[in-house]
Amino acid sequence: MIRVLLVDDQPLIRSGFHALLKDEDDIEVVAEAADGSQGLAMAREHLPDVALIDIQMPVVDGIEATRRIAADPALTGVHVVILTNYGLDEYVLDALRAGAAGFLVKDIQPEDFLHAVRVAARGDALLAPSITRKLIDRYITQPLDTRTGRGLKELTDREREAVVLVAHGLSNDQIADRMVISPLTAKTHINRAMAKLHTRDRAQLVVLAYESGLVAPRTP
Repeated sequence: MIRVLLVDDQPLIRSGFHALLKDEDDIEVVAEAADGSQGLAMAREHLPDVALIDIQMPVVDGIEATRRIAADPALTGVHVVILTNYGLDEYVLDALRAGAAGFLVKDIQPEDFLHAVRVAARGDALLAPSITRKLIDRYITQPLDTRTGRGLKELTDREREAVVLVAHGLSNDQIADRMVISPLTAKTHINRAMAKLHTRDRAQLVVLAYESGLVAPRTP
């Protein structure tokens, strides 16, 4: 059963998402919150698999709530998905830097929303190739910390290849096909790369791949 936490200051939005989720046999809404502070408390109390968090809220916004969840060792199993009205913008980029696994625009189709919750629960990033392209175009390269620099040097050739494919938006199954290995082996390469690069999830791995120059943005 996928356990979901809804965090949004608009009751109508929360009730709409709740109504979609409650009819699914494999999904359960374990708690709701109206701001990031309440959301953090509910996350600690209920330990959801997925936290759907609005980006702009009173008291504590979605970016800060994401940052606090990512920094809490007790919440390492919580995958944060940011909810936004506007698509990819600087707020969303900040949320990805803070540790979000991806984001959803609130006018998403119901079937896509349900699929996204299941994808997030598996630990996969919600970054389709088209979104990755926008992410690359909008990112400003920042200096890498020393841990990241060391981590890049520690990657094996196969781990490096897997990271590049993740950065191009491929799923584990697609990476396995491209590398001619099993999906489990592909996942192992990715997990080891994330550990060496000190990234929380695939979304941060994508960001780091481009910021570090490991993957160069391609000309459209």
